[in-house]
Amino acid sequence: MAKINTLEKIRNIGIIAHIDAGKTTVTERILFYTGRTHKLGEVHDGQAVMDYLVQEQERGITITSAATTCTWLDNDIHIIDTPGHVDFTIEVERCLRVLDGAVVVFCAVGGVEPQSETVWHQADKYHIPRIAFVNKMDRIGADFHGTVNQMKEKLGAFPLVLQLPFGNEANFKGVIDLIQNQVILWDENTLGITYHAEEIPEENKEEAFHYRDILLEKLAENDDEVLNKYLSGLPIPPEHIRQVVRRLTLGMKATPVLCGAALKNKGIQPVLDAVTHYLPSPVDVPSVVGTNPLTNQEERRPCSEKAPFTAFAFKVISDEEKRKFTFLRIYSGKVHAESEVYNATKRSTERFARIFRLHANKRQRLTETTAGDIVAVAGLKNTTTGDTLCTSGNPIVLESIDSYRPVISVAIEPKTRGDFERLENALAKLVDEDPTFNVKHDEDSDQIVISGMGELHLEVLVTRLLQDFKVNVTVGRPQVVYRETITRTVDVEEVFDKEIGGAQNYGRVKLKLEPLKRGSGFEFVNALPKGLVPFAFESAIHDGAQEGLLSGVVGGYPVVDIRITVVDATYREGSSTAVAYKVATAMAIKKGSQNAHPILLEPIMSVDVVVPESFVGDVIGDLNARRGKIEKIIPKGKASLLKALVPLRQMFGYSTNLRSASQGRGTFSMQFSHYDRTD
Repeated sequence: MAKINTLEKIRNIGIIAHIDAGKTTVTERILFYTGRTHKLGEVHDGQAVMDYLVQEQERGITITSAATTCTWLDNDIHIIDTPGHVDFTIEVERCLRVLDGAVVVFCAVGGVEPQSETVWHQADKYHIPRIAFVNKMDRIGADFHGTVNQMKEKLGAFPLVLQLPFGNEANFKGVIDLIQNQVILWDENTLGITYHAEEIPEENKEEAFHYRDILLEKLAENDDEVLNKYLSGLPIPPEHIRQVVRRLTLGMKATPVLCGAALKNKGIQPVLDAVTHYLPSPVDVPSVVGTNPLTNQEERRPCSEKAPFTAFAFKVISDEEKRKFTFLRIYSGKVHAESEVYNATKRSTERFARIFRLHANKRQRLTETTAGDIVAVAGLKNTTTGDTLCTSGNPIVLESIDSYRPVISVAIEPKTRGDFERLENALAKLVDEDPTFNVKHDEDSDQIVISGMGELHLEVLVTRLLQDFKVNVTVGRPQVVYRETITRTVDVEEVFDKEIGGAQNYGRVKLKLEPLKRGSGFEFVNALPKGLVPFAFESAIHDGAQEGLLSGVVGGYPVVDIRITVVDATYREGSSTAVAYKVATAMAIKKGSQNAHPILLEPIMSVDVVVPESFVGDVIGDLNARRGKIEKIIPKGKASLLKALVPLRQMFGYSTNLRSASQGRGTFSMQFSHYDRTD
C-alpha cells in the first residue's frame, strides 16, 4: 500500500468501547470497505482479522490491541482496535497515549456502559478528540436518543447529532444525514459496499428538520457565518458546516454522533468520512512535550521530519517464534532501518534491526519511518513500555504511561524441573508485554505468584503459558491482592549504626505515621529544619519510606492511605550515609506500623448486572449473600440494571451463579472501585 506523503493526510485513531459494543466488527467493516481485506471477518465465527490470537477467536473478545493501516479519501488511517474488557484496560491506556483521535462505539441497546465511561475518561485524560458511533441500531431495544442523552448525563459530553436512524430495530434501513439533508441507504446484495442517497420521506421530514435546527443552533453559537445565514434563512453549504464541526471537535468542545448497524453492513462509510473530516492529523495536535535529561528543561518537538528524531514505545509483543517487537509512535524526525538510536529513559543505545508496518499479525517491511507513523520495530533489546527513543545528540524523555495495580493473584508451579527455566523465560516475556502483570517469588511457600487485573486476565495469561510457550504448570486457586493501612497516629524513632565493608554507616530518623482517608495513597512530608542533614540524605529518607511501605506487617501487602512525616534526624560527619538513613527509615516504618493498629484492606469492585425483571429478586439475594451493597436499580425496558459494590473475593465464579440464577439471560461487568477494610 502506497504511503501518503503529507502529514495532513494521516489519521492515527483508536476504536474504543465497552465489551461487546461492536468495536472489532466496526474495524472489520472499515478494512473491507477500504479494500484492505477482501472478505468480511466475523467475530462470532472466530474469523476477525484483528482478533488474530487463538484465545481471541475462541472467546470472541479482543484481548490485545491490534494495529493496521488503510486508505480512505486519499488519507492514510492508522487504526488500533482495543479491548473492551476491564481486565485489559492498560491496552486502551497505552494506545490512547499515542493516538491523535478516537472512534467511540456505543451499543444502542446498552447505551453508555461502565467500560464506556472508563475509556471516555481515559480519552479525556490525553485530550483526544473523538467521534461517537451508536452501533446495533437493528437490535431489539435500540434507543439512539437515549444513548445520546446518556452521553450528556454520564460522560458530560457535548454530542453533535449529525445523523438520525432511518427506521429502528428490525426496520432499521439506513441513516438520515442532517448535513446533506438526505437519507443514505445501503445495498444488502453487495454487503454494504454500494449505497445511495434519497430525499427524506415526508413522514420523517419534521423530525429531520427539528434535529437539523438543533445542530445549526449549536454551530451558530460558535461561528458568525453560520449565525448570519441561520438568522437570515439562507442555505449553509455542507462544506462550511463540516469546517465548523471539525473546529469544535478538535477543540474538544463537541463530539459528532453517527449511527448504524455494523453487523448488517450499514453506516460504516460515513464513519470513515467523519474520521477524515473531523479527527486531527498529526500536525493538528500540539507538539509533544518532554524533558531534556541533560538540562531538566522542558522541550517541545513539532511533528516534522526535519525535527530531531523522537519516538515513544507504547507496547511490546512476542510473535509465534518468540521474537520481540516494539510498537512505536514516531513523533518527530526520521529514522532508517539498522540505525542506532538512544533510549533516553534507560540511558542506553539501541539499534533498529527492522521496521514494519502492521496489519494485525501480518507485517510489511519498511526501509524508514517518519513523523506521524505508528510502526513495529525488531531488534530493541532493552526498550520497554513507556520508554522514549531519540538521538543521543538531542535527548528527550516523554511522560511515561500510568500503570494499574493488580487486584488478584494465583500461585503457579512448574510440573517438572525442565519446565522451570522455560517458565522463568516465558514469565519474563509476559512481564515485558504487560505492565499490569506482576511476578513475585514467595520465599515462605517457595512458589511463584502471578498477579493481574482480574480472573479473565490471569486465565488468559496462564493459557498463554500452556499453549504459546508450551510450559506445563500447576495453577492454584485465585487469591485476592490485599493492601494494609494503619488506624492510629504514632511517633517512632529508629537508629541504624553498623560497620559495612570496613566503613561505619550511621543514620537516625524520627517519624510520625498518620492514617489517611481511603484512596489517599501515600503522602510524604519532610518537616526537617533546613540544613539539619545534607539534601542527598533527605532523598534517601524518602526512598526508605517508599521501600518500607512495599511490605506491611499484617500479611506482607503494600501499605496505603498513610502520611509519613520526617520530624527529626541526626547527622554525623564522616559516618552518616544514604544507606543508613534509608534502612533506618524502613525499619522505623515497620516498627511504627506494628504499634499503629494495622488492618487489612480488600479490593471492592463496582459490579453492573443486567438481568430480566423476573430474575431481579434472585440476583439481589445472591449479591447480598456475597456481602454486596446494592446502590441502584435502573429499569431498562424489560430488564433491570443493578449497580452494586461487592468485595472481589466474593465474586470468584460469579458468572456461573448468574447464569444459573437467570437461566443464562443475565450479564455482568465489574471494575475496581476502591479498597476498604475487611469484615
